[in-house]
Amino acid sequence: MEWLGLQMLVDLPANGQIILECQYNPYLVVLAFLVAGAGSFATLSMAERLNHVEQPVAQRQWRLLGACCLAGGVWALHFISMLAFQAPIELHYDFALTGLSLIVMLFAGWLAMNTLGRSDLRVRHFLQAATCIGLGIAAMHYIGMSAMRSNAEQFYRPDMFAASIAVAIITSLLALLLARYFRYGSGTLHLLLKYAASLLMAGGMFATHFTGMAGMTLIIPNDAVVVLPGADNNLQLGLTIAFITLLVSASSISAALSDQKLQSKEHDLRRVNVLLSQLDQARVSLQQAAHYDALTNLINRRGFNQVFAERLVEQSSNEGMLAVMFLDIDHFKRINDSLGHDAGDELLKVIAGYIKAATRSQDVVARFGGDEFCILTALSSREEARHLAQRIMQKMKEPIDLAGRRMVMTTSIGISVFPDDGRSCDELLKNADLALYQSKGCGRNSLNFFNSSLKTRATLELQLEEELRIALLEERGLRIHYQPIFDLHTGQVAKLEALVRWQHPQHGLLSPERFIGIAEANGLIADLDLWVLRHACEDLAQLNRHGYGRLKVTVNCSAVTLGRETLVREVEDALQRAGLSAGQLELEVTENALMGNIHSTIALLKGIRALGVSLSIDDFGTGYSSLAYLKRLPLDTLKIDRSFVQDVPHCRQDMEIVQAIIVMAHTLHLQVITEGVETMEQYQFLAQQGCDFVQGYLLSRPVPLGELRAILSQLDQRDESSLVSFNPYAGTDRSMSPDLFADSPDFRASASAARPGH
Repeated sequence: MEWLGLQMLVDLPANGQIILECQYNPYLVVLAFLVAGAGSFATLSMAERLNHVEQPVAQRQWRLLGACCLAGGVWALHFISMLAFQAPIELHYDFALTGLSLIVMLFAGWLAMNTLGRSDLRVRHFLQAATCIGLGIAAMHYIGMSAMRSNAEQFYRPDMFAASIAVAIITSLLALLLARYFRYGSGTLHLLLKYAASLLMAGGMFATHFTGMAGMTLIIPNDAVVVLPGADNNLQLGLTIAFITLLVSASSISAALSDQKLQSKEHDLRRVNVLLSQLDQARVSLQQAAHYDALTNLINRRGFNQVFAERLVEQSSNEGMLAVMFLDIDHFKRINDSLGHDAGDELLKVIAGYIKAATRSQDVVARFGGDEFCILTALSSREEARHLAQRIMQKMKEPIDLAGRRMVMTTSIGISVFPDDGRSCDELLKNADLALYQSKGCGRNSLNFFNSSLKTRATLELQLEEELRIALLEERGLRIHYQPIFDLHTGQVAKLEALVRWQHPQHGLLSPERFIGIAEANGLIADLDLWVLRHACEDLAQLNRHGYGRLKVTVNCSAVTLGRETLVREVEDALQRAGLSAGQLELEVTENALMGNIHSTIALLKGIRALGVSLSIDDFGTGYSSLAYLKRLPLDTLKIDRSFVQDVPHCRQDMEIVQAIIVMAHTLHLQVITEGVETMEQYQFLAQQGCDFVQGYLLSRPVPLGELRAILSQLDQRDESSLVSFNPYAGTDRSMSPDLFADSPDFRASASAARPGH
């Protein structure tokens, strides 16, 4: 078979001269291999760039450049190797066929780059592409061989011819796999592997060429004239082709490296932009978290303070008015305690919605934490603030369905106004809080504006708190006065109620109404109760030594003290230190304190009762105790509150209530004490109803220990007519000291609700 002057798959002719002495220029062979290696490296680089670009135009450019690099490397290896071929005859090359071989190789290179550009390459794609590219390389090689002109004819061994095509296909498959593998990666190891892969690809191309050359035999016909080789410029031509190919490969590699750096910078810039975007989102999220309440989506205290400062500056320049409203949900703790915190959170969301619905769009609504809300509103008069607060209170009256229950919540509101009540954020917030405290003290579900007396009272309370701490710590200034409790059956004084007083260095002798509330609010009440307990036991022990061993002392016990698990041990310690028997001590507790935690209270009272200490329930009828619980409590005595006897005998209803309480108490095997007895009519009525004990100014006011023995002697020797001499309205001094809050109407309201017998 003859193709382009090449004798393939035919036997050698029987006649003709066989040219055997053919050799290669070793320098050009090495140069051809290096050029093929450079072309292979450039091709791998182009394939790598092809898979890192997304624009179709850029992909086409890298395909074309990669095809040129691959074709140039393979074609240069072939042509330089042909120039390295030295035969003892004159050789020259046909320009047209040489150019055709280059075009064929360019087509094969384009096919290879198109294949590498596919994103879903499978095995069959590799095999198909490798076959086509291998045939293209083989075609390029044999077209190039046909371009070699001489007097000799080229004969090829069939086995070597087939082997050269097989090597070309295998080389193409290897090149595709390597190019696919090295399209991703970076670093020194990746670069070294790519160098090795380039040399491996060049070796495959080299093997393809020289396998074909090994199967070629040159035969000069008998009638041909042998023309000896003359001077040639193969070395210069080979160097020129190598230079051009290396220049194209180097330029391509340089372009690939530049594009890689540029893309890397673009990638870094894109990453920076992504990071900046994420940082911006994080900043927004942090700002949201820092300035907004996650539960209600209202602004929090920090966000409110920032807006408040801005509004304050604005209103200061415009000489406008601002109102700050503090809102506190009444008895919210009961919801958390009874229904759980999840229900409490749901309730807060609903309440936040109610408040937002009652306010205007320009008003600022914030949640400070817990059940505290704050509103900032611009206004032209104080009445606008009042109307807004009333709208909120009216909105709060709408029923709320929560955890299968239908409930109505109320709110207490305190209001301060800029500039009348302050000119700074802190001052206005503090004054609004004082007004809120006044609203809660007035029975809740109310609103109050700040006034200067509130600040005076708060300042005085803070001063009294500090001085009360010192008085407790140093045991200086505190006093105990004792009020006798008269036994109507024996006609003798049976008990003494210990009542704490405070001899203040500036304000004189203060009654408990002045400082008990402060002690309860600041955690001092338990220490105060224990101080009274210890000193009352010591004072009674002293009276025992003077012949009053029949007396008992009753000591008040607050709800806080009653909740202490160590109370039993503390009572026992007080008795042991004073050397007093337990039967001479009686603890008084209010019914509201008993109902706080009834189960633990019963256990604690049983422990105290086990010591031999008597127990009394104070202020009976003013709380919300249940008779079902009352009969379970280990009590000895029931004390009727003074509010039920102050109108006796003029109020028939009060007389019937007192009579019913006495009957009920005796049914439960409880003794009855009535406090606040101030007239003979009250005394006689109680005696007729079977009351066991009476206590009040008719008999004696509370007196210090030093005056007590004289009072006891007079009471034990009195008859009914002489009781008038002890009536406070007949000349006995009832006062303590001038009222520190005499001008404060809210204090008078709170004082009337305080326990007068502490």
